Amino acid sequence: MTQVNPAEPTGGAERERILQADDGTGWRDWGPYVAERAWGTVREDYSADGEAWDFFPHDHARSRAYRWNEDGMAAFSDLKQNWCLGLSLWNGQDAILKERMFGLSGPQGNHGEDVKEYWWYLDGTPTHSWNTWRYHYPQAAYPYEDLIETNARRSKLEPEYELADTGVFDDGRYWVVTVDYAKAGPHDLLMRVTVENAGPEEATLHVLPTLWYRNTWSWGYDVEKPELRFEDGRVLGSGPSGALALAADGDAEALFCDNETNTARLFGADGSPAYPKDGIDDHVVNGAATVNPGRVGTKAALHHTVTLGPGETRVIRVRLTGGADAARPQNLGRAFDRVLEQRKAEADAFYAGLENAPDDPDEARVLRQAFAGLLWSKQYFHFNVDKWLDGDPAGPPPPAGRAAVRNGQWRHFDADDVILMPDPWEYPWFAAWDLAFHCVTMAHIDPAFAKAQLVLLLREWYMHPNGQLPAYEWNFSDVNPPTHAWAAIQVFLIDGGRDRAFLARILHKLLINYTWWTNSKDSDEDNLFEGGFMGLDNIAPLNRSTLPPEVGTIEQADSTGWMASYALDLLEIALRLAREDDVYEDVAVKFGEQFLRIAASANNSGMWDDEDAYFYDVLHLADGREVPLKVRSLVGLVPVVASLAYDEPGVKTLPEFRRILNQYLQKHPELGSAFHRRTIGTEQVYLLALVSPERLARILKQVFNPAGLLSDHGIRGVSAYHREHPFTVEVDGVEASVDYEPAESTTGLFGGNSNWRGPVWFPLNSLLVAALQHYQSHGETGVRIEDPLGSGNSLTPGEAADDLARRLISLFLPGPDGRRPSDARYPLLSADPRWKDNILFYEYFDGDTGQGLGASHQTGWTAMVAHLILTRGRAR
Repeated sequence: MTQVNPAEPTGGAERERILQADDGTGWRDWGPYVAERAWGTVREDYSADGEAWDFFPHDHARSRAYRWNEDGMAAFSDLKQNWCLGLSLWNGQDAILKERMFGLSGPQGNHGEDVKEYWWYLDGTPTHSWNTWRYHYPQAAYPYEDLIETNARRSKLEPEYELADTGVFDDGRYWVVTVDYAKAGPHDLLMRVTVENAGPEEATLHVLPTLWYRNTWSWGYDVEKPELRFEDGRVLGSGPSGALALAADGDAEALFCDNETNTARLFGADGSPAYPKDGIDDHVVNGAATVNPGRVGTKAALHHTVTLGPGETRVIRVRLTGGADAARPQNLGRAFDRVLEQRKAEADAFYAGLENAPDDPDEARVLRQAFAGLLWSKQYFHFNVDKWLDGDPAGPPPPAGRAAVRNGQWRHFDADDVILMPDPWEYPWFAAWDLAFHCVTMAHIDPAFAKAQLVLLLREWYMHPNGQLPAYEWNFSDVNPPTHAWAAIQVFLIDGGRDRAFLARILHKLLINYTWWTNSKDSDEDNLFEGGFMGLDNIAPLNRSTLPPEVGTIEQADSTGWMASYALDLLEIALRLAREDDVYEDVAVKFGEQFLRIAASANNSGMWDDEDAYFYDVLHLADGREVPLKVRSLVGLVPVVASLAYDEPGVKTLPEFRRILNQYLQKHPELGSAFHRRTIGTEQVYLLALVSPERLARILKQVFNPAGLLSDHGIRGVSAYHREHPFTVEVDGVEASVDYEPAESTTGLFGGNSNWRGPVWFPLNSLLVAALQHYQSHGETGVRIEDPLGSGNSLTPGEAADDLARRLISLFLPGPDGRRPSDARYPLLSADPRWKDNILFYEYFDGDTGQGLGASHQTGWTAMVAHLILTRGRAR
């Protein structure tokens, strides 16, 4: 068994483990790589119509083996998810075990899919040497039907009906369940389950730490079936990941079944396994003889029954060991506790040692839990599209036309990796542009992992042969903003700006992706780009992804701004590489020219409205008419992000770049409006910017206007101007409009499960903060910003960036009334002592109040709040 050094921990203990993991030791081998939801996903959908929610509903999840991955509560697994260790609970009232988080499917929710549970990721370290998870479980019967039926009655004009609205937490009648994981070694995992009765009366809780193997043997590929068995008071496992041993303290009953589908229950079929996947569930809840009396199977639980009085707690200790450690005795006594104490202290020292770590305890809590959510959202993602389209040897043949439903052009796609996911329940699959933001935040604590994630999507088994990056599993062919190059630069700089091999590796693949963009999303070859919804869902009056070509095309301000920014990002990468290898000077010249052409087109087309001082999409109708889509939204702010400043010393060693770019500008003076020189001291500073300083100042009046885009908690998706002045356009006989919707959306575009028509979102807010910091870092031309408009406060771009960051961070900090704005709707969440320090990181936030909306564990890009905390006042 791995020995733990009893010496006092230092801030370097976790850093040393990270370095060891980077060198190939096993500290990352085991982690929280299990989704909170696998049902209702594309991977598990074998229907003819692509209705994934209907094909594999929640009711099937306890009884039906998953084909591609697993789900569970507070669950860990190995890197390939051969095995999983998680937690199951039963309050004695529910009709089923609580083995996974419940929520409404997309069609069920009045605003799309929505999880209906309260749990939090409270802590974590990059090597998962220390992780903490908490869940509040009602003592009364969980109101499954009430949640389904009440939400079904509500319209899109009404808020979602949440678990807190049902009354199940009244009088404190719930369990506080906390799971702490600590590693004594790479393959020696300690699990401490602490349960507290928060209610006024004695109550009983069934606690079942559960170990199971992912089903890899039922699909016809001649895979040997693993085995779990009970021997000498422990659960012993033998399978593809080697030997395992699971032990727990206390008087636990060992229960075994098989992770195989209960075909009799679901389909009325013969030949169902004697002890199927739901066997433990049926035994504990109903007393059924559905567990193997021989205590052998592929799924095993150690069943503890805990009865506690009001305010009492109980601790259950569990230990999982692998490899050589599995054959040794497992210490569950004082030595067990000492490991957890030490790992917790080491985690404290690790986060306290971060550069620019906050002193304020409330900010420190936000920082810590944002990182924790990001770390807990790592998930094993397994998806071979070729096999998924054609079906498995042991399965029924796929329905006719299956390849036409979705992803039929992505047969090369073959994922088998741990990836940073947007949300472990609502979005338990990667999204390309989300991942870029995840990696920027992750770089502050684990830069090697962040770099590996960025490289991953560029590998041959992800990137399409034509150069497109896969968007997300619902439709790999959708188009996300090209943020990979920007993220690579940020990660490179956060990591110290030394790993040029990483930049080169990224650049070579992104050259292919950039070419795909120019070949496929500039239909008129005029350097003005389309792209579709571009990750901004319903921000536009029209569905920008489905406009029929016979109606027209939309040249998009955001797509064009993204491509200008993409060209500058590739230019910056090339410039950094050219300092040591002049081969890259040619690449730098190429993207300098590309940017200048895109900027000129954007500024001199109908996208720029000089009267409104804003950029808009332009609808080009088939009859030749051009219709500006005058919605003041984040779409028109993306061009502001397209800027790059560099100083003379940075390019003095690059004579060819300087010579050719100057020569190009002399030949094409009409392109020079995006190129600015300024002398600071004795040196020249150069700025390439799509938005000139004069236009920037005018646009920022819109941005920092409280009656427009500025809210107390960040920049809104759509200006509040449209509250009184909706924009309406008629296309092909159909009227479409956009007004200001500060909270949940009333439109059904993109399923109606997200809203960019007013709420505050972190991704583009974070990019705007970075853009303003960038202008400031190079002393740009005296632009001043009145923030807020009408206040008389005149700020530099850097000061405005800090103020915007402050507004975003304030979403998670106690306000004057002691409540966090993001949870202000529910005093239970933001004021109750047992709840208020547990922070939810929502997908987006009400543009008027800051109340959190959408997915509640969106610590993918909302974790950018940690990046903002660590980089305030620091220009790039």
